[in-house]
Amino acid sequence: MKKINKTCEIEFERTDDTSKRLPTRADMTQWVQAALSVSAQFCVRFVGQEEGLELNKAYRGKDYATNVLTFDYQHEPTAEADIVICTPVLEREAKEQNKSFRSHLAHLLVHSTLHAQGWDHETDEEAEAMEAREREIMKTLGFPDPYSDRARAH
Repeated sequence: MKKINKTCEIEFERTDDTSKRLPTRADMTQWVQAALSVSAQFCVRFVGQEEGLELNKAYRGKDYATNVLTFDYQHEPTAEADIVICTPVLEREAKEQNKSFRSHLAHLLVHSTLHAQGWDHETDEEAEAMEAREREIMKTLGFPDPYSDRARAH
């Protein structure tokens, strides 16, 4: 198999106090790289509840803060995207789903990295393929199956 030479440039931004407990940049970069099949340029921004709500309302018409938003601008030859993670939602979901903060964050980064490369889960077929890929990546990173607690991700 031919090895693909990928480059990965990631800028991390922290805008809220809850992001102080984030893993190292090296760990988060490793999680993103594990999900890449092309080179990438990403900005990963960790935001609070208010900004998460504003962005989800403005771009998706949803009146709540969601865990992650991926603004993908280009898929090939280099994936370019802004990824926004709402840290309070991440923390709440991890607790509700009995997952570690670290494991849930790794999953959201893998999930959003796949979105940045054109993966989606709008149909059942797309969702099954994307979730299978996420499970595979998370396993190689040493994390548990992120979907073991429910039948379908949304």
